[in-house]
Amino acid sequence: MTPDRFFSLMLLLASRDAVTTQELASALGVSLRTITRDLNWLRDAGLPVTAQRGRLGGVTMLPGSGVDLTRLTPGERDHLLLTGLDERQRAELDASVESRRALSKVAAAQSRRVQDLLPLSDVVHVDSRPWRQGRASDPTPASLIGAVRRGRRLRIEYDSPRQSCPRGRVVDPYGLFAKAGIWYLVADRAREPRMYRLERITAWKEVDQPRRIRENQTLATVAAAIVDQWEHHHVVEVSATIDRTQIERAQRIFGQRLVRDDQEDAATTARSGTGRSALGHKVTIRFLRLEDVRELLPFGSTITVHGPTEARAHLGDLATALAHHYASSPTS
Repeated sequence: MTPDRFFSLMLLLASRDAVTTQELASALGVSLRTITRDLNWLRDAGLPVTAQRGRLGGVTMLPGSGVDLTRLTPGERDHLLLTGLDERQRAELDASVESRRALSKVAAAQSRRVQDLLPLSDVVHVDSRPWRQGRASDPTPASLIGAVRRGRRLRIEYDSPRQSCPRGRVVDPYGLFAKAGIWYLVADRAREPRMYRLERITAWKEVDQPRRIRENQTLATVAAAIVDQWEHHHVVEVSATIDRTQIERAQRIFGQRLVRDDQEDAATTARSGTGRSALGHKVTIRFLRLEDVRELLPFGSTITVHGPTEARAHLGDLATALAHHYASSPTS
């Protein structure tokens, strides 16, 4: 168990009367098997963690044995409950100062078990930002959080990859969602759930109307439904070969949507007799819509799409339109 997950787990157990293993796994972004192993680790370490089966049961920790939250203000406690955010994301949310203040209060209340070791925070520093990251001009989580918390409708200009220019739309926001290091605005548009990547929101302003979200829906339930649809209900599965120099880049961009055919790679390697695949890596990439295959265009000739036929045809049309655009554009 990592120190970060240990603290988040202790915080969740200390802040709730009872919590299920599924809720713990979802909050920490791990599997049920991992959370069960973590709970067993806490018991083996002598912490009084108990689990009770049944509809009203759950995992609990005896009072006084977990993280002391009594010295925290409601605002500090609220900040600490944002489990799963790293320091960079807390800074983007303009929450890092209050989070650090709350953490220092908790740390001061804990007894130091080992006196002759320097604190990990003194000898380990984490910076999750990419190298050579430019200054972002996009809306930040901190700039949007006030409007979202006021419960107002928003008019946003959104630069969708499926449209030629940003277009305005009025949305009813549930809140901000951090997924895999990327911030999204989760909102209803015409009573339908949507997720808007913050870096593609080119402008926004509050509308003088209260938000109109659907009954019995929360940020967590709407975000979970969108993620489930994205991960499990794709329409188009594209089979392709990616040049071996581009496979890592493709995996970063497409994430779990890209699945490598390791058996096919092994067979190709064996046939080539060179110890590596001469033709590249066989993969399957899943897209929600046919038009989304345009995401493959930046790879140029380093990716070859084998099927379906509709995907090859659409890519061909896109490439032809792009070539025509630049062939007919003035050079000066």
